[in-house]
Amino acid sequence: MNFRFRKNLIISAVFQLLIFSLSLIIYQGISLLSYINISFYISFVLLLLSLVIYTIKTGFFDTIAKSFNFAATRGKEKRTFSEIPSLSEMVTINQKPLIFYGMITGILMLIALGFYYL
Repeated sequence: MNFRFRKNLIISAVFQLLIFSLSLIIYQGISLLSYINISFYISFVLLLLSLVIYTIKTGFFDTIAKSFNFAATRGKEKRTFSEIPSLSEMVTINQKPLIFYGMITGILMLIALGFYYL
C-alpha cells in the first residue's frame, strides 16, 4: 500500500472512531441517527475551518489585520504600514487535508442518511 493512502485511511478511521465515541458519550449508545448527527457536525466543522483558512490565505483580511495591528501599536513603535506582516503571510496551515477529511466524513454521512430513509 502507498504510504499516503495508508495515512489517509488511518486518519479517516480515527475520525470514525471519534464519531462512534461521541455517539456513546452523548447519546449513550450507537444508532444510525446519532452517527448521522455527529458526523454532520464534524464534517461541518472541518469544512468550515478549511474555508476560513482559505479565505485568510487569499488575503481577504490582510488590510483589516494590518490596520488593527497598526492602531494597536500606534504610540509604542515607529513603523510604517508596509512593515507590518500581512495575515496571509503568517497563516501557513494547509487547508486541503481538512477539506479531504470533511468530504469523506460528509460522504459517509450521506450514505448513512440514505440507509436511514430506506
